Amino acid sequence: MGKFEKDATKLLEYVGGRDNISAITHCATRMRFVLVDPKKADEAKIEDLDSVRGIFTNAGQFQVIIGNEVPTFYQEFVSIAKLEGGSKDDVKAAAKQNQNPLQRAVTLLAEIFTPLLPAIIVGGLILGFRNILEAVPMGFLGDKTIAESSVFWNGVNSFLWLPGEAIFHFLPVGITWSITRKMKTTEILGIVLGITLVSPQLLNAYAVNSTSAADIAQNWTWDFGFFTMEKIGYQAQVIPAMLAGFLLVYLERFFRKRIPEAVSMIFVPLLSLLPTILAAHLILGPIGWKIGSAISTVVNAGLTSSFSWLFGGVFGALYAPLVITGLHHTTLAIDNQLVADFGSTNLWPMICLSNIAQGAAVLAVVVAHRGNKKEEQVSVPSVISAWLGVTEPAMFGINLKYVYPFVAAMIGSGLAGMFVTVFGVRAIGIGVGGLPGIIAIKGNYYGIFAIAMLIAIAVPFFLTLFFRRAGIFNKIDRVGEALDPIDPSLETPVTPVSTVKETTLFSPLNGQLFPLSHSVDPVFAQGAMGQGVVIEPSEGKLYAPLDGTISLLFPSKHAIGLVDEMGIELLMHVGLDTVQLNGEHFTAHVKQGDSVKKGQLLLTFDKAAIEKAGYQTQTPIIITNPSNYQVDPLIQEGAVKVNDAIVHVTSL
Repeated sequence: MGKFEKDATKLLEYVGGRDNISAITHCATRMRFVLVDPKKADEAKIEDLDSVRGIFTNAGQFQVIIGNEVPTFYQEFVSIAKLEGGSKDDVKAAAKQNQNPLQRAVTLLAEIFTPLLPAIIVGGLILGFRNILEAVPMGFLGDKTIAESSVFWNGVNSFLWLPGEAIFHFLPVGITWSITRKMKTTEILGIVLGITLVSPQLLNAYAVNSTSAADIAQNWTWDFGFFTMEKIGYQAQVIPAMLAGFLLVYLERFFRKRIPEAVSMIFVPLLSLLPTILAAHLILGPIGWKIGSAISTVVNAGLTSSFSWLFGGVFGALYAPLVITGLHHTTLAIDNQLVADFGSTNLWPMICLSNIAQGAAVLAVVVAHRGNKKEEQVSVPSVISAWLGVTEPAMFGINLKYVYPFVAAMIGSGLAGMFVTVFGVRAIGIGVGGLPGIIAIKGNYYGIFAIAMLIAIAVPFFLTLFFRRAGIFNKIDRVGEALDPIDPSLETPVTPVSTVKETTLFSPLNGQLFPLSHSVDPVFAQGAMGQGVVIEPSEGKLYAPLDGTISLLFPSKHAIGLVDEMGIELLMHVGLDTVQLNGEHFTAHVKQGDSVKKGQLLLTFDKAAIEKAGYQTQTPIIITNPSNYQVDPLIQEGAVKVNDAIVHVTSL
């Protein structure tokens, strides 16, 4: 009998049997199913299996968290089920069967905007800082702005417009590139197309309304004899760029199937790019501009009408559920369009407040469950993460688990959203979420937004405590009931010093270290796989963080497991979804079963090539059996070098 035969047999039964499995694969830590009927899966029984550490559903995939030994579990499962596993791409394709057209559209939109988020966030920070420099009169400066009072800061303000313009005015370049990347067509053609939408030869989109029709007809048109075409730019416009990008993808796919390989290098780009540029400026751009303007006008009207308080309250309350469904990605496009059309957005302030409210609800749980050290390893970082604008760890790790904090956060967010909407608070840009979001708010609204932030903190915090005590929206965390027990090890007498074992984990990478909640993978961020840290590597070399034995080396070489003499089970997972590369760009310098010493080179990877292929290289360093140990990060955040001490581990 195999090690996991019993649990694998039960899992097959609990997911609805062989006939309910449309596709199956696995990654470094979890089984990934596409189920014919997801409702047939008995989630409660699956979670009770000894081998299972958790379950969740994402993008049409039913995912069962197993841990380091998932390859062995997977092999036994497919043998028992008499199934053939598929590639991750096969499973993703099959998963679309479980998505309705709206979900597919939202997933596509998310996959287009996700690669752009780092730039958008940086751009938001830059615009927020410039907002403080040039738009906020300071009393100690005689009601002048910092830029007006200082040559140096005026120069800084002017210089920062360079990256700010590149990110937001030239956003169409990023959009058309991201579409070609997602649809797996020629990315450089997407970049060229985007540039043709924002070229300096065109009349800047922001100058169109102040330019007369006669001036446009005389100075900003191409004259082809039998027709003319306006030389209008699409700076910061989202929908025209998306329409043009999808047309380019369609034409390239069309011609690639029909043009002989021998001349495809010449004619496919030519016949795809030129007609798309023509259509973008003649048809798609004007239509997309009108659609985008119509959407932003409706949203802006709703938030400035006599019923704005209702609009703000409803949006503020429902933004968090939108995050769960993925529909929140649609707000990125709307926010950008609002900024393009009105110079500011009244939507983003409410998004910032929703982040703050989710963090405040978790903070109340931390207070209510004080002493639960095991939960605090998830909850405390989740508060920090939410207040810095990333709410997934807070929502999925704590608030949705107990439900009542999530409801309290929705109510607090709704009230804060109603408040800022009534007072007409607007942001000059997007990207800065949570507490730092105040720097993106127009200067004359700082005071109002500060009050709204207090509402978003106080209301969820006290409502969470009230709901818990009163049993409202709360069936699993009643006061006086031990329904979420504290780690039993914390209730035993202190272990004699002589039996306690300690060790230190050293950095296996050069790069930037962050708390585990910073992970882009929610499974790691929520602590479902264990405790540790994540590192953004600056180079593609992974070293042993301590002495031990290689317990796991994936064929794809993207993940390595290591066990030391204390029994610490360590997982180092290079990148997100890098299993799809099937080992390309990775080179292993050890094999499974090898004994290794601290500082020994384990793996090299081509960081640039992996990122060019569309994957992140962020690397979680996880202790996957943390119930046996106390895990204390020595560095909360900052630059690290190989062999820097990063985590202290003590046996319990």
